[in-house]
Amino acid sequence: MDIIIGRGKTARRAYGIDEIALVPGTRTLDPSLADTRWTIGGIERTIPILASAMDSVVDVKMAGLLSELGAIGVLNLEGIQTRYDDPEPILDRIASVGKSEFVGLMQELYAKPIQPELIKQRITDIKKNGGIAAVSLTPAGASQYGNIVAEAGADLLFVQATVVSTAHLSPESVTPLDLQGFCQEMPMPVVFGNCVTYEVALNLMKAGAAAVLVGIGPGAACTSRGVLGVGVPQPTAIADCAAARDDYQQETGRYVPVVADGGIVTGGDICKCIACGADAVMIGSPIARAAEAPGRGYHWGMATPSPVLPRGTRINVGTTGTIEEILTGPAKLDDGTHNLLGALKTSMGTLGAKDLKGMQDVEVVIAPSLLTEGKVYQKAQQLGMGK
Repeated sequence: MDIIIGRGKTARRAYGIDEIALVPGTRTLDPSLADTRWTIGGIERTIPILASAMDSVVDVKMAGLLSELGAIGVLNLEGIQTRYDDPEPILDRIASVGKSEFVGLMQELYAKPIQPELIKQRITDIKKNGGIAAVSLTPAGASQYGNIVAEAGADLLFVQATVVSTAHLSPESVTPLDLQGFCQEMPMPVVFGNCVTYEVALNLMKAGAAAVLVGIGPGAACTSRGVLGVGVPQPTAIADCAAARDDYQQETGRYVPVVADGGIVTGGDICKCIACGADAVMIGSPIARAAEAPGRGYHWGMATPSPVLPRGTRINVGTTGTIEEILTGPAKLDDGTHNLLGALKTSMGTLGAKDLKGMQDVEVVIAPSLLTEGKVYQKAQQLGMGK
């Protein structure tokens, strides 16, 4: 039901991750029996988690480690890794500057042209190490470097921007990327993102997307919502786009996974996103906390280097454990940021969901009071009062 904001303007109520909770059903399940497998572009994975295509999160080494553990790491092909032969000194500089110097340094570092030969090299290195070569380009980058990515033999290509649609208006001097034609030309599956509405998700699926990324601006290192005012809370966006997926499958017989992207930090966040209809999640800051992450304990947004309108900040996430501890445990922290797979399986067991499809069908309730309860508990902990 629409809510009246004022004369001439109504709005639909949307819900954030902290405003919902999952309801146990009539049965439970041993967590060891929970099946978390999912498939993207014909590639089956045991962990429904992708690491964001951000320079602080994924490099060649991390992509290999994530593949080995059963997840996927997506490499940003328009970042530090493809502008510099040796990105290590550059990453050291980014981690060393103060807050007031950060944006200027990023604009300087990212002004160096992308080197096409490094695109090939990074993809080759990931595959040489036995990893899944999942890589990301903006729509403009896809037009310019798509053929190079194809020649290098990437396994998955993510075409990402703050907002992607099949109906993009450009100046006459600029030819927008034909998403459908691009999908047909590329030898590998192509994933499109990001979107937050039923209509856009459905159109991206019709264009041939192998998966659709859902989420605009909710990430810890992204400031698009503050700068642009654009976005829809994740549970509502996921549910809308999952409805498009289900309708599209009923119409065509083709299943297009929905990946929740942004604002997801804990195992509980992952469980809630899947319960709202997601097939997997894409996360950045939780992976940036890994000892093996290239960000040196820092995490920054993809649009930070923009010379026109920088968006995305650098946050100090610290280093809390290895990537194995973060994904599969054993957990060293009790805040839900370690053993994310274990959290998902335990939740599925509590809810009686045998697989991810069963998890998508669990009951969800609106529970804004849980956020208040959490704050009360945190305050009690700070005062040494326990539970």
